[in-house]
Amino acid sequence: MSAAGPRTGRTPVMTRPGRRTPDDAGRRRPAFFTSALDGSPRWATGALVALQAALLSLGALTIPAVAAFVATSADPSNADVAWPQAVAVGAAVWLLGHGVPAAVATTTVTLVPLGVTALAAFACYASARRSGVATRSGYAAAVATYVLVTVVVALLLGGSVLRAVLGAVLVGGIGLGAGLLRRPEAPGLRSLTRPLWSRATPYVRSGAAAGGLASTLLVGVAALLVTVWVVAGRATVGDVVDGLGLDAVGGVVLAVAELAYLPNLVVWALAWLAGPGFVVGLGSRFAPSEVVATPLPAVPMLGGLPAPDTVGPTSTAAPVVLVVVGLVAGWYLHRVLRTTRAWHSVAACGVLAVTGGLLVALLVTVASGAAGPGRMASVGAHGWAVGGAVAAGLLVGSLLVVLPGDAHVRARVRDLLRVPARRTAPDAADAD
Repeated sequence: MSAAGPRTGRTPVMTRPGRRTPDDAGRRRPAFFTSALDGSPRWATGALVALQAALLSLGALTIPAVAAFVATSADPSNADVAWPQAVAVGAAVWLLGHGVPAAVATTTVTLVPLGVTALAAFACYASARRSGVATRSGYAAAVATYVLVTVVVALLLGGSVLRAVLGAVLVGGIGLGAGLLRRPEAPGLRSLTRPLWSRATPYVRSGAAAGGLASTLLVGVAALLVTVWVVAGRATVGDVVDGLGLDAVGGVVLAVAELAYLPNLVVWALAWLAGPGFVVGLGSRFAPSEVVATPLPAVPMLGGLPAPDTVGPTSTAAPVVLVVVGLVAGWYLHRVLRTTRAWHSVAACGVLAVTGGLLVALLVTVASGAAGPGRMASVGAHGWAVGGAVAAGLLVGSLLVVLPGDAHVRARVRDLLRVPARRTAPDAADAD
């Protein structure tokens, strides 16, 4: 026996810090570090993840509503209001974020607060990333559970079950799926979508990716435009806030409501950039070439909307932004596109324009609807008009970059220019 101790006949295994070795496989982990979901069926884990996500996003709206009720319960005007009604208001707003219309007094509100939609999707994403299991059964159970919770809430409030199902499938499917794809054991998105994308031709794949990039850039430009509007109209916004005379509780409630509809304002700014513009009530119009202002609700956020005196050469040229974004997307398309025919470049630009136009049209349609009775029954923009304008601008911009940069197109143009020269040379010889 040597001084180093008995030989075991096994070679030491070198591992990185924090990694388990084969000798640690039989050891039991401390209970403190063991999740309650460990060892449960995959479908059960998915169901618990979705239940957690739904309750988190629902509680984020109902708890402030109850807190506001408690803070104002001493007001004599609220003597006939019970706390379950506050919970119902928060739940109705949560359902409205999933596309389920909310009944307010004698009118129906269909304007979806995209901020609530984003909150619900993020809750699904965070819950699935932290506790989910990236399997088909886990994902299916998670989406089914999220739909079930949404339908139950809709039934309790008397909402549309069909809209609840559709909204829950979209919000929960996207949020939960994105969260599960971030799990360590999850496969990459590229490998999952390869069976679908591999069936499409290269110019379709490249054009669709460029169209998604273009729509993302347009949303970013619209967000910057909203920031400019709010800064330029900060005096009007301040006057509206002072005129409301809100206390601390009312100010918090109003701030939450404005955050819920702030993404909608970004989408309306995108409609303004495209040219068709948007409306905030029947009879109004906010467009680069025309501003028809009508009495607006006392909402501070609306104080930053363009005024009639802002119309001019600069605002009229706003749709040029679509062409500029088309140039950027066209440059990306030029870098990734591999063509074998001259017409592939034109087809790719067409796919880019159609994809970007459809995404914007769907986004504008979702961000528009009825916000109240009377004039407020029409708020937002016409989705397909905005989408068509976006598609036209992206098509022009992308063609200006892709066509001159394609070697096949340049070769085809040279061939076309040479043909007339070849045909006139024999004719000149015959004349001699």
